[in-house]
Amino acid sequence: MCDLARKMRGLNSAELGQSLIEILVALAILGMVAVIFLSGLAIASKSVIVSEERVTAENLAKSQMENIKKQNYKHSGSYSKIYIAPELQAQGYDIELPAVEPVGSGLQKVTVVVSRNGEEILEIEGYKLDR
Repeated sequence: MCDLARKMRGLNSAELGQSLIEILVALAILGMVAVIFLSGLAIASKSVIVSEERVTAENLAKSQMENIKKQNYKHSGSYSKIYIAPELQAQGYDIELPAVEPVGSGLQKVTVVVSRNGEEILEIEGYKLDR
């Protein structure tokens, strides 16, 4: 026979009821701990997704900015977009045509905006110099 059954035989009915209450309280506490743990896991998972989205957007924006800096200076201020990989396009990433604003003679302020599914994620600014 199992130890629990032997112990329960030695308990009277009041003690047996008390053991049942202790087990129920322990299960309730365990359930609360499990809920807290799982909600923490869900929050951590969501933050990883947001972080990955931010890193991807930052890489796209920096690549676009570097591409603009490599191109010849254009007084009209119309620069081409970089190639976005098909898997990123499938995820909804896009780069708006870079906005160029003349700041002074031979200096342009370039703004690159990365969006995902039409929602702006990241905007960076840089300068292009006529060399």
